Amino acid sequence: MSELKVENVSYRYKNSSRKALSEVSCAFQAGTVTSVVGPSGSGKTTLLSILAGLDRPEEGKVLLNGQDLAGKDLDAYRREDVSVIFQAFQLFPLLTVIENVCYPMELNGIAKAEAQKRARVLLARMDISEEKWKRYPANLSGGEQQRVAIARSLATGAGILLADEPTGNLDGQNTTNVMEILTRLAHEDGYCVIIVTHDPAIAEASDYVYRMADGVLAKAG
Repeated sequence: MSELKVENVSYRYKNSSRKALSEVSCAFQAGTVTSVVGPSGSGKTTLLSILAGLDRPEEGKVLLNGQDLAGKDLDAYRREDVSVIFQAFQLFPLLTVIENVCYPMELNGIAKAEAQKRARVLLARMDISEEKWKRYPANLSGGEQQRVAIARSLATGAGILLADEPTGNLDGQNTTNVMEILTRLAHEDGYCVIIVTHDPAIAEASDYVYRMADGVLAKAG
């Protein structure tokens, strides 16, 4: 069960006089879906980048289960503890569906046969039929590509799923499908799901909502 906490985090991009994040504090719990909403340029993506270990805070701390990320190998953190789901799917175009899902497992040293076994289970769970497993991403619909991307994010075994506008390129029905999957992963399997979104419907379906404006975060409601 994974928990992320942010304590008084501030961040400023190089050559910028304005803080992208200003004394941000929040907590994200296992078994819940939390959305972070706000206008473009408000700091949402910067926060996601720091939660993913892609940037380090200028001030403050990010804690994984009470351990400061400042003392952790961030490459290992991104391989083992946290996975990112992107708006543009970010599947490898020259790898098949099953190869995409196997990739992070093989990167972590899992044997190919075992990786394929796990990938089949994850793809079936995402309702990706077996006849599509050997297709390339370009031969799938947008909704199918995002479900494959979710399967790949689960393949690492990470307990924290960071979703960056995961429904931004999807129609209404596929948006509903993806949100139902993410909610089920949180409520039934105990994942900590954090979503950055512009979509009010996604926020409404979340357990908790934070609103961000000019780098300042506040809990909604």
